[in-house]
Amino acid sequence: MAATVETTATTPHAAIRPRTTPRRRRGTTAGIFGIGAALPDHVVTNADLEQRLDTTDEWIVRRTGIRERRHLAPDEPLADLAARACLLALDDAGRSGSEVDQVIVSTITPDRVTPGLAPEVARLIGAPQASAVDVNAACAGFLYALDQAAALVESGRASVVLVCGAEALSRITDHDDRSTAVIFGDGAGAVVVAGGELELGVGGFVLGADGEQADLLYAERDERMLRMEGSEVYRHAVRRMVGASREALERAGRTVDDIDVFVAHQANARIIDAAATELGVPREKVAINVDRTANTSSASIPLALAQAEEDGLLKPGATVALAAFGAGFVWGAGIVSWKERRQACA
Repeated sequence: MAATVETTATTPHAAIRPRTTPRRRRGTTAGIFGIGAALPDHVVTNADLEQRLDTTDEWIVRRTGIRERRHLAPDEPLADLAARACLLALDDAGRSGSEVDQVIVSTITPDRVTPGLAPEVARLIGAPQASAVDVNAACAGFLYALDQAAALVESGRASVVLVCGAEALSRITDHDDRSTAVIFGDGAGAVVVAGGELELGVGGFVLGADGEQADLLYAERDERMLRMEGSEVYRHAVRRMVGASREALERAGRTVDDIDVFVAHQANARIIDAAATELGVPREKVAINVDRTANTSSASIPLALAQAEEDGLLKPGATVALAAFGAGFVWGAGIVSWKERRQACA
């Protein structure tokens, strides 16, 4: 396998085998060449939530860092939002839909049970020749999808892969539950992955899973509402993201001092701050946009990347540490270079 992959699972019944890490092949290196982001028009502020929940703006900001979130309209397809993000990413990379070999969409909230979201996104962006598949790894899904995209490019099985994280979490949120209604939002973000002669590109990812903790964060098929044990999720999220990030740095031959920007899953500001502090990343290098978007699950990292670039925090050639944690439990971390070469190779 071309990209470095670390996948672990813990079970009470079997000893864990030593992990092996396939080394990247010499030759083409996968990199990120374009970014796109899209948010619904409808803004829900903390003041709006104060009108119907036993909460206050001060409490929400103190506990989560969130000030507002976006919600799709009931009749607005998530596929349309995802396609907007993908088209912006393609334009940013100087590519068109006709050049895309595969579309990977990470989502837990597709418009239908089946078919998945990716085929419709491929249709909307004008990529009828592309294969298309959904990935469900909750809040870590974007990193899982990015790792798969890099492997496809570096193995020669694809030249251009579009990776999109898209979520409509407002549709699986209990809006009468204060503990979750304030946290989740909708959005979509996408990147274009292609090959080039790059020093780092999309470096190897460290990925993991622990199914023993599934009942701490979940949504059932019948109820279709997110439920979570917040304090336990917090504890696991910080530990797993920090551990995976340290291992990813080691695999990439980098140190914390080499990180230009740290982009973690935008779950809440406290988790991001705790993970950055434990890693030793200075506050000025941490990308945060959870205050404007809330927790958008697998869309949060590409949305944060787009915002960091827009704000001038993220520049071409920067070394970026990515980390995510979500229901499963699943988690991941990786070190990437940002638009190391501005245009992807043909």
